Amino acid sequence: QVQLVESGGGSVQAGGSLRLSCAASGYSLSYRRLCMAWFRQAPGTEREGVAAIDSDGTYTYADSVKGRFTISQDYDSGTVYLQMTSLKPEDTANYFCAAGHWGDGVCYPRAGYWGQGTQVTVSS
Repeated sequence: QVQLVESGGGSVQAGGSLRLSCAASGYSLSYRRLCMAWFRQAPGTEREGVAAIDSDGTYTYADSVKGRFTISQDYDSGTVYLQMTSLKPEDTANYFCAAGHWGDGVCYPRAGYWGQGTQVTVSS
């Protein structure tokens, strides 16, 4: 059974940094050639993609976070990270990780391959 567990969320002031982690279990990122992605959702808004990384290291970012967020993965531990710097109040959201299949530069999450989320709050 696939499990994705996020951690690392919290409250910071604008300009601060946080590192989110997503621990995957139940499958091998490299063996299954699954991509991993971070999404976020603020109250009253739709879920949006933030960053994604394919099993070969190819990555992509939303324009709103380019230059501030960095996605990385550790195959040995099955963990994907999202390093967030220069945080802004508009980054406040619940952040989710997901696993799926890569296509045309996008990581398409598979049904059921979602974590429960971790809250990030950035104050001005």
